[in-house]
Amino acid sequence: MAALLSLAGCGMGGFSLDKAEIDRSIITGNVPSADTGMATDAGFAADQMTIRNAASAADLQELGGQPVMWANADTGSRGSISGIAETRTRGELCRAFSTTRESFDGVTLYQGRICMVGAGAWRLDEFKAS
Repeated sequence: MAALLSLAGCGMGGFSLDKAEIDRSIITGNVPSADTGMATDAGFAADQMTIRNAASAADLQELGGQPVMWANADTGSRGSISGIAETRTRGELCRAFSTTRESFDGVTLYQGRICMVGAGAWRLDEFKAS
């Protein structure tokens, strides 16, 4: 009984977060910012080409303003392309658009522009985070 009472006395103080100390022995890694290495990331480049292909293949008449969904099975990324606007400058056909990119590193909104360079071939002229 005496042992039980002495243990109960120890427990009466309880645990307080005010007395807790930071464990400085824990070391974690970090994730690079979206600006570092993104242009050279092969997965990101593959997603850009998937987006380019989806934006260039879109039938704007049939879409009627609806977004175009895209997915890259190789990277697991996906998103939607919206606001596709077609222009013709000095005989060059271009499409400007907004797209989302949902990937393991988060969701980002991009502004892009593709232009036709030949018989059905399109180049990506602009692709930047908004």
